[in-house]
Amino acid sequence: MSRILLVEDNEMNLDMLSRRLKRRKFDVDIAEDGGKALEMAASLPDIILLDMSLPVMDGWAVAVRLKTDQATCRIPIIALTAHAMVGDRERALSVGCDEYETKPIDFKQLVSKIQKLLGVEA
Repeated sequence: MSRILLVEDNEMNLDMLSRRLKRRKFDVDIAEDGGKALEMAASLPDIILLDMSLPVMDGWAVAVRLKTDQATCRIPIIALTAHAMVGDRERALSVGCDEYETKPIDFKQLVSKIQKLLGVEA
């Protein structure tokens, strides 16, 4: 079973995503701010779903820290964001995110991206 670190500070998004991911048989760990995300990433989850607007440290800075750390640089990151302006996807990819998903989340599309990054069948 794949383990996901879900980094999200919005309680409704957190609840909805974690429940739906668990129904898909993923193990889900939760961090509600950027500092906690860095701490929990040390346990080497299989993938990180990272909200970009977070307290303590934003997702942009978290992605940079994770991708420049030898221990965590290989963990795939999917940016979850309401930032849907021209250039936001490119910005997320430039700080180290491997994929990008805008809010509101298209769950089927998100799961497809997770499976692709993990190299597993649907």
